[in-house]
Order: sequence, then C-alpha cells, then structure tokens
Amino acid sequence: MIMIRAIVRPERADAILAALMEAGFPSITKYSVAGRGKQRGIKIGEVTYDELPKVMLMSVIEDADKTFVIDTIMKTGRSGEKGAFGDGKIFISEVLEAYTISSGVKEGSAAEEVTA
Repeated sequence: MIMIRAIVRPERADAILAALMEAGFPSITKYSVAGRGKQRGIKIGEVTYDELPKVMLMSVIEDADKTFVIDTIMKTGRSGEKGAFGDGKIFISEVLEAYTISSGVKEGSAAEEVTA
C-alpha cells in the first residue's frame, strides 16, 4: 500500500475529489493548509503573501493503482493545458500497516484481528 498526499489549489480540490470518486477511489482525507512553493508566495502592490491557502488530499491505495491515481490528480488539478506555478505537489510514501479501529482488522488481511 502507498499513501498519496496531494497539495492542490483550493478551487481544484472538488473537481479532483469528484474525478477520484467516479474512478472508484472514494476514501480521501481533506485538510485546509497554507504554505508556499518555489514561487515564494505572491506580491500584490506592497504586500507579500508568503503563505497561500491550499488543500491537502490524502489517500491510501494499493500499489497497482498508483499511476492511475497520480495521473487523475495531475490531469484534474492542473490549471489550463500546460499548468502554472502553484498548481501543487504530490508526495508518495509507503504504508507499512493499516488497521480499522472499529473492527480491529489489519488492512490486507481480512482474517487477522488485533486484540488490544
């Protein structure tokens, strides 16, 4: 399993969520975050905004779905045909284990229950 964290423009988040839902990936956690990337914020007049509002979408998926999910996020999250600074970033990390709290079932092993 892998965890995908995508930091995207707030105005693109709902379209990304809809595209992933339609493709069969409904399980996502959504955070409101603020930060800046290589563009170092934005300057309007004399005021510099160095922490811009973004949305982080987080999902754990099977390794085999990685390319499809990344492509869906990039296609849906991109501004225009070529994209623009501030469209976001995708981070991938390995998930060693996952547990469902209500049932105690370890992800990927339907018969294994945790006794805690």
